[in-house]
Amino acid sequence: MKKTVGIYTLGCKVNQYESEAIAERFESEGFAIISPTLKCDIYVINTCTVTAESDRKARQFIRRAVKTNPDALILVTGCMAQSRGEQASSIDGVDYICGSSNKLSVVDVAKKLLKSGKNTTPEINIPNIKSSVFEKMSIKKFERTRAYLKIEDGCENRCTYCAIPDARGPVRSKPEEEILCEVRRLTENGCREIVLTGIETASYGQDMEHTDLATLLCEIDKIEGIGRIRIGSIHPSVMNEAFVKRISQVKCLAPHFHLSMQSGSNRILSLMGRKYDRETALHNIELLRKNINGVMLTTDFIVGFPTETDEDFELTMDFARKARFLDMHVFAYSKRSGTPAATMKGQVPENIKKERSAALIALGKELTREALKKFAAENSEMDVLFETYEDGFAYGHTASFVPVAVRSDRPLHAELLCVRVKGTDGEKILGELIERN
Repeated sequence: MKKTVGIYTLGCKVNQYESEAIAERFESEGFAIISPTLKCDIYVINTCTVTAESDRKARQFIRRAVKTNPDALILVTGCMAQSRGEQASSIDGVDYICGSSNKLSVVDVAKKLLKSGKNTTPEINIPNIKSSVFEKMSIKKFERTRAYLKIEDGCENRCTYCAIPDARGPVRSKPEEEILCEVRRLTENGCREIVLTGIETASYGQDMEHTDLATLLCEIDKIEGIGRIRIGSIHPSVMNEAFVKRISQVKCLAPHFHLSMQSGSNRILSLMGRKYDRETALHNIELLRKNINGVMLTTDFIVGFPTETDEDFELTMDFARKARFLDMHVFAYSKRSGTPAATMKGQVPENIKKERSAALIALGKELTREALKKFAAENSEMDVLFETYEDGFAYGHTASFVPVAVRSDRPLHAELLCVRVKGTDGEKILGELIERN
């Protein structure tokens, strides 16, 4: 019987892509991938360290794996392993720890340990992230409706609250031809939507000659049979006039962008080390709406950053109203040791963070209702890529990432179908399937 592997994945879309690449490598070596909640011969925990809660969950998953099968090989990789490897090595039962730039090494280590037996102390293999190159990996298939494709690793923005640059290192880009080859293969295998993702996606090509994100998108657009291409989280400053003009000509590009805004106060943005102000961001949002028909925008905000006042928070609320986001992810500021913000004076009390989070989330729901009402009034039909099914309803998203629900007597997973708009319940568009011959 094949040895079984369970992979726990925490964190971002980049981690999800890398876990799929690890799974495919294990399968190519004759292993069977099963749910990590089951008793497995090998567990891989792909960690995240963006918040203290991420670290806690990583430790929790490691202990859960050890408890589920004390005889299993326990292999830990990812951002928490890279920057806080001692947290993993202190847990009994861990066999191997590697960082963010050598994740595929878990496969060879697993093969070796199956012959020699579990390690009495963890083997630690964490290269210097500052001199690491882009780890060569690819995927052929996708478990979800859409596939994530990592085109870039690393970040050099050095925001004062963020521990990720130390966990991921400098910008490294995947060669353009390798990306195009991977997109072709996924498309040929039936993928209807691909999300280009990275630690700082907009930095793609910064370390190369003759390419950048806009150039890559134009090349992808030439691929025969290409479905939707979506861009992962992106810096608001990137959306300048030259960039927007170029990408507006890319036919396969989904008219939806997730702008990593973080605050609407110029004072707080400066303290965060963000390289834009509210005026630039609002100007670029209007450029997107002017040049890309039907574009929808989502974002994330951090509340309670050190020294944030009521006036600063109100500027964030005001920015959100002006930007008219379809959806907003709201996070309370979390200290990360080793970052400048962790030692700043004026740390905001937890109760105030909770109050501001609740207020911004409530505003986000209000903006969602307004955006969906406007969408329903302006659209009679739409193409929907379906993802999930529950209680007689199929759920999916339009190209602009508007959530949609239709009644259906069967799951419609990964089907791209035309839907007639019937209205909205304030959280999603309600529709009905349009029969086509």
